[in-house]
Amino acid sequence: MRAVAVLLVAAYHIWFGRVSGGVDVFLLLTGFLITGSLVRMVERQGRVDVAAFWSRLVKRLFPAASVVLVGVLAAAYLFLPDDRWRDTIHQVVAAALYYENWWLATESVDYLAQNSAASPVQHFWSLSIQGQFYLLWPVVVGVAAVIAARCGWAVRRAVFVVVAAVFAGSFGYSVLSTAANQQWAYFDTGARLWELALGGLLALGVSSIRLERRVRIVCGWVGLAALVSCGMLIPATAFPGYVALWPTAAAVLIIVAGDTGGRFAADRLLTWKPLHTIGDISYPLYLWHWPVLICYLAVTERTAPSLLGGAYILGLSLVLAAGTKWLVEDRVEQVSRGRPKRLVVPAVGLACLLPVLTAAGGWSAHLDAEQRRLEAFVADGANYPGAAALADGGAGTAPRDLPVYPPPAQAAVDVPVTYEDGCNQETGPAKVLTCSYGPDDADRTIALVGGSHAAHWFPALHRIARDNGWRVVNIVKGACLFTDAPQRYKGEPYTSCAEWNEGVMAELADLRPDAVFTTATTTSLDTRAGYGEEMVVDGYVEKWRELAELDIDVFAVRDTPRLGFDSATCVAEKSPGDCVGERSHSLAERSPLDDVPAVPDNVTFLDLTDHLCTGNRCPSVIGNVLVYWDGNHITSTYMRTLAPALEADLKAAAGAER
Repeated sequence: MRAVAVLLVAAYHIWFGRVSGGVDVFLLLTGFLITGSLVRMVERQGRVDVAAFWSRLVKRLFPAASVVLVGVLAAAYLFLPDDRWRDTIHQVVAAALYYENWWLATESVDYLAQNSAASPVQHFWSLSIQGQFYLLWPVVVGVAAVIAARCGWAVRRAVFVVVAAVFAGSFGYSVLSTAANQQWAYFDTGARLWELALGGLLALGVSSIRLERRVRIVCGWVGLAALVSCGMLIPATAFPGYVALWPTAAAVLIIVAGDTGGRFAADRLLTWKPLHTIGDISYPLYLWHWPVLICYLAVTERTAPSLLGGAYILGLSLVLAAGTKWLVEDRVEQVSRGRPKRLVVPAVGLACLLPVLTAAGGWSAHLDAEQRRLEAFVADGANYPGAAALADGGAGTAPRDLPVYPPPAQAAVDVPVTYEDGCNQETGPAKVLTCSYGPDDADRTIALVGGSHAAHWFPALHRIARDNGWRVVNIVKGACLFTDAPQRYKGEPYTSCAEWNEGVMAELADLRPDAVFTTATTTSLDTRAGYGEEMVVDGYVEKWRELAELDIDVFAVRDTPRLGFDSATCVAEKSPGDCVGERSHSLAERSPLDDVPAVPDNVTFLDLTDHLCTGNRCPSVIGNVLVYWDGNHITSTYMRTLAPALEADLKAAAGAER
C-alpha cells in the first residue's frame, strides 16, 4: 500500500499537477502502525516506553530527511533563481524542525504570498503533521492506559474510546474549518488528525472483522480502484474535510480485505515483489520526488514536465531513494543497533539536524551580509535614484552599473512595514485594523484605505508624512477594494470584504481624517473577480460622496500597471532589459478617470504612471531599483523614490483647495 500511495503521489504531482489522496493513505497507515505498536507496548510493559518509541522513529525518519534537506539547499543554490533562496532556506528549517505545515498554513492565507513559486520542500507538510502526531500519540495512549487501570478496562478498550473521541472531534473540526477556510485547513494538524485516528481505530478493530473471502476480494478491488481514481475525481481544493474519507476509506477496504490468496484478487497485485521493493523505499522516494520535480522545472523553464521528462524525474527519484535507503538508512541502523536507547535519540538527532541547520543558517547569514553591503551603496541616492531616473524625460537608467536593489532574493520582503506590524488585514477576517504613524497632534491626517494596491503606496506616504509632520493611518485589507459593490476573491463572493468596508466607514466617521488616500481605478487581470481591464469600480464614486458628507477630502490614485510576469524572478534569471512589461497590458489607452461622471468636489485624481513607465514600456528596474517585487506590487524601496513626485501632487492639490 505504501508503494501504491507513493507512486500515486509522484505520478499525480509530476504529470497531472494534482493531489492523489496518497498522502491521506500515508496518514492513515501511520495511525494504524503507531497505534498498534504503542498498544502492544503498553500490554507488554504496562506503560509507554518513550525512549524505545523515539529511538525507532528517529533512526527511521531523521537520516533520510536530513540528507534530502541538505541536498535541497545545494540544489537551490545551483538551479533555483536567487529570488527563491531566502524562502527555501526558511522552509528547509521549518521542514527540519517539523513545523512546515504551519509555515504553509500561514503563507496560504497571506494575500501577498499567493503567487509565490512552489518550494522544493513544501511536501514536508505531511511529514510535519506526522511528527506532531508522534509527540501527541504516546500521551493519548498513556492517558488511555491510566483510564484502563482506574476503570478496570482492557487497554484496547480504553484506547479505542479515547481515539474515537479524538476522531470525532477532529473530523467535525475538519469539516467546519474546510468550509470556512480551506487553505488553512489543508495544512492544519487538527483538521488532519482524524485520518491518523481512523488508522488507530482500524488497528484496534481489524482483527475482529470477519468477512467471507469473496467479500474481501470485492473490498480489495473496490478499495484499490477508489484509491487510484481519487486524484482524477477530487480537486485539491476540496481537501481535507469529509472528502478525505474517499482515500482513507479506500485504504481501510484494502486493509480489511487482507491477504485473500485469490488468483485474481487485488492483494495478488499488492504482494508483487517489485511493489514490495518500492514500498521499502517509499519514504525516501516521497522525500526526493518533489525537489527533483521543482529543480527540473526551474532548469527547463517549463511549467509542467513532458511525458518523457516526467519519466526522467521519476527514474532519478527512484535511484536517489534507493541510494538513500542503502547508504543512509541501513548504515544508521547498523551503527545504532545494540546501543542504549537513551543515547540513540540525541546522537542521531544532532548528527542529522546540525548539518541542515548549520548550512541553512550559514547561507542566511551570507545573504544578510550581502544585503548590508548593498544597503551601503543604496545610501547614496546618486547610485540608486529609482523614480528620479525618469525625471525630465530620462530613460530610467542610472549613472553607474550597480547590482539591482532590492536584490531579487530579498524582493518578497521589501514590502511596507505595515505588514510586519500586523496592520494589514488578511483576506479572511472582517475586523478593521488601524495603525497610526506620526504624531497624534499632527496638523494633517491622511487615511490610507483599500486593498494591497493601496497598501503599496504606504512607504511614499509615510516618508511625506514624516518630512511634513503629518500622520498616516493605515486601514487596508488584502484584495478588498473600497466600495460597497459586491466583490469576489478567487471566484467566490468576498463577504468579509463587504463587512470590512462597513466597519471602515464607521472608523472614518469616528477618526475624521483630513483626507483619504485610495485607488481610483483597478487594473486587475483576474476575470473571475469580474474585472479584466482598467476601470473605475462600481461604488467608488458613492464612497467618495459619503466621505464628502463627512467633510473628508479624497486623493484617488490611478492604479499601477501589472506586468503579467514575476518581475523579481525575471530579473534574477535574465537581464533587466529582458524584463519589461507593456503599459497597454493592463492600463487603458485613455484614463478612465477622464470620463467619471459627477465627481464630487472633495475628490482629487492622481496619476503617477509616467513615474513607472516610459511610453508603452514599464521596466522592472528603474534607476538601479527593482520596481516590482512580484508582477504587480511595488517594492517599498522604489515607492520611497516616488515620494517627491507624490508629495508635489498632494501639495498642489492642497494649494488648489486653498
